[in-house]
Amino acid sequence: MQVIPVLDLLDGHAVRAVRGERSRYRPIQSSLCATSDPVAIARALVAATGARTLYVADLGAILSRGAHDHALAALCDALGDGLRIWLDAGFTAFAPMRALVERITRLSRSASPAAIVPVFGTETLLDIGAIAEASACGFEPILSLDYRGGRALGSTRTESAWWPSRVIVMTLDHVGAYAGPDLDTFAAVRALAGGREVIGAGGIRDDADLALADGSGACAWLVASAIHDGTLGRRDVPRGASAG
Repeated sequence: MQVIPVLDLLDGHAVRAVRGERSRYRPIQSSLCATSDPVAIARALVAATGARTLYVADLGAILSRGAHDHALAALCDALGDGLRIWLDAGFTAFAPMRALVERITRLSRSASPAAIVPVFGTETLLDIGAIAEASACGFEPILSLDYRGGRALGSTRTESAWWPSRVIVMTLDHVGAYAGPDLDTFAAVRALAGGREVIGAGGIRDDADLALADGSGACAWLVASAIHDGTLGRRDVPRGASAG
């Protein structure tokens, strides 16, 4: 199982996510570096984990408080070839996703569309046909199944036939909560997923939690707070993560 570090963007800063309660999000204070600058934080996360994948949530776009197109382009330029960004920017359908990717690549000095992997979250997705459209146009879309308080978020259909080959189980109230991973919800989704790759998110506190997540059958887990706080040591993180 690979660890995929997470970068949350809001109001121009990398912020600390807390239980999905976005009014509480504040610029990150990290043991990795003394700034909340997104590029510096991204570089520090990649250096700390050896990851070749970075998950980015543009909360400004998700909350309609101002997207981070220039910051995302700067991230692509700073991180260079070989590292892919899994991007959740509150996509409702295929067209706005494609338009954002095109804007980022125009603003970037070096990024190609292949460097950005769109993540469609059920919290915001309105058109499930976006998954098939993205696949047909050469993207490799990921579906984030978003939960809060044990309930699925959004209005999309719950059956799994339309799911893509990779699915994230995003339990928002476990994110940044130091409550441990939500293995029950993960197990329920994995039982429906067939041969798809299933990725967990949130709740990891230390290497013991990471071992539990690994035992759940996850192919990867999204982690942020434990990396920033140093409770997940570098020796505990699988190195060279390449989740594609």
